Amino acid sequence: TFHRMRTTLVFSAIATCSALKMSASTSTTPQSKKAKKADLRYVSPAASDAADQVANPVQFPIGLYPEIEPHDSGLLDVGDGHRLYYDVSGNAEGVPCIFLHGGPGAGCSPRSRRFFDPSVYRIVILDQRGSGKSIPNAADDLAGSLVENTTPKLVADIEKLRQHLGIERWGLVLGGSWGSTLALAYAQAHPTRCRALLLRGVFLFGPDEVEYLFCNGGTFGQNPQAWETYKQYIQDTSENWAVEETNLLGAYWQRLTSNDANVREAAAAAFVGYELS
Repeated sequence: TFHRMRTTLVFSAIATCSALKMSASTSTTPQSKKAKKADLRYVSPAASDAADQVANPVQFPIGLYPEIEPHDSGLLDVGDGHRLYYDVSGNAEGVPCIFLHGGPGAGCSPRSRRFFDPSVYRIVILDQRGSGKSIPNAADDLAGSLVENTTPKLVADIEKLRQHLGIERWGLVLGGSWGSTLALAYAQAHPTRCRALLLRGVFLFGPDEVEYLFCNGGTFGQNPQAWETYKQYIQDTSENWAVEETNLLGAYWQRLTSNDANVREAAAAAFVGYELS
């Protein structure tokens, strides 16, 4: 399934980028003499800020809620060699809610708790398989992080966490990007266990969306340079551009799973650079 391929692509990029950062941070020899830099030639700069929102950010009537620390946390054993990190904050007697992060593989951060009113909600955040503080993590054990890392398994993990925390029904499930897909999948599988969904940046992993984002240049109109740079990396490293031009995602797959570390590192930089542009 595409979820499997997408997870492998993103996790491979995460693992490679994390390894590069670790190599640079642990080196005691000047970087110019020892630590190798990633090939960043194919990382496009962010799209232009025509609205000047960097210098003059939009003022919203309501900001995020204040920072808050969890009052409970742990690693939940869900099988298949995975232990998932979760924490709970806010009102212990409040409306139970859960935040589902994007990616797959993005992981949560303390900022995730700030989307919810802590006086109203019992806030649960979860690092999905291979992500964040969960074990194994893609940055440390790529192969292990991908074991049974599928949509049905992630749906089952949410249900196991609900039962572990003694929650009868989620009052709110908040998901963004890939998290919106996972929230919908969970709600379809367990409609009596969630009262409401709040979705943002909806991306359902349909063939048309995958084609638009990774294959046919649909994003060209939003950031032409990013799309052209995403393609250019494959073209410059291809032995058969006529074929690989028709399957850019497959071409990235081949490079991110290459036995050559230099190839993996360059592909990771180009792929993540495009995603974040």
